[in-house]
Amino acid sequence: MSKVDILMPRAMLPVVMRGLEEKFTVHKPFEADDPEKLLAEVADKIRGIAVLGTRIDADFLAKFPNVEIASNFGVGYDNINVADCSAKNVVVTNTPDVLTEEVADTALGLLIMTARELSAAEKWLRDGKWESTGPYPLTGATLVGRTLGIFGLGRIGKAIAKRAEAFGLKVHYYGRNRQADVAYPYHDSLLKLAEACDTLMVVAPGGPETHHAVNGEVLAALGSNGILINIGRGTVVDEAALTEALEKGVIHGAGLDVFEDEPHVPAGLMALDRVTLLPHVGSASVHTRDAMGQLVVDNLTSWFETGKAVTPVPG
Repeated sequence: MSKVDILMPRAMLPVVMRGLEEKFTVHKPFEADDPEKLLAEVADKIRGIAVLGTRIDADFLAKFPNVEIASNFGVGYDNINVADCSAKNVVVTNTPDVLTEEVADTALGLLIMTARELSAAEKWLRDGKWESTGPYPLTGATLVGRTLGIFGLGRIGKAIAKRAEAFGLKVHYYGRNRQADVAYPYHDSLLKLAEACDTLMVVAPGGPETHHAVNGEVLAALGSNGILINIGRGTVVDEAALTEALEKGVIHGAGLDVFEDEPHVPAGLMALDRVTLLPHVGSASVHTRDAMGQLVVDNLTSWFETGKAVTPVPG
């Protein structure tokens, strides 16, 4: 029996490349001398797509009429128009669970770094200022006594909440719906959550529903002791409003692992003190990225062997 043809628009981790090539015929336009020619030649044969950041929508699917599944690398899938896929009976999968603990660890680390200015303190030491000038200035913020508001209490949000409790933080949350099995106080709007907290942790996905949900009004509600942490999607935060809030002291500080136009980071944010910036490393360990990659392979394998995906997203 001939192998199923899979499209890999962009290079992926070795665990994905090896896993798919063992079971499928994998077409990789990024390796071709003439990518467009290759795509035209194989378009009708492609039945599955291994996705890393590629925009999958009606226009894309129109080029590949026999696609059955798009297996996305990442828990977030705002690069995929699920409605367009559903209209074409294309199953969409993502890679949840396997990155939950890693991202939650990063979120708490980023919060601690931001509140205690650890990046700046390390730079102080490396620049020789500890020896030449003296101790690093006392930090104006602390984790002690803080109330953490989590925007998006899904798998990762819950893992963050568990860690936050261990640090003595009170936890509140806001999401599309109140969760019956969750004891944390629920707020029915993001603004109300911000008013009740001094620390806001963004874990929400991207997309039209959450675009710039964290705006100037929400930031003002956090108060001058407020700290914003974003490990969800960059589009959830209005970066211009955040920059202004930090410049004017409307909030105390921010820690960001994601940005609106990655890898570009606004110069205004780069120039500010009390801001910790990371290059989207939330799940960036070999262990976790390999587990994510294996799930991409497993979803495609399961679909073509059993007709069921391992981790389909809601259609």
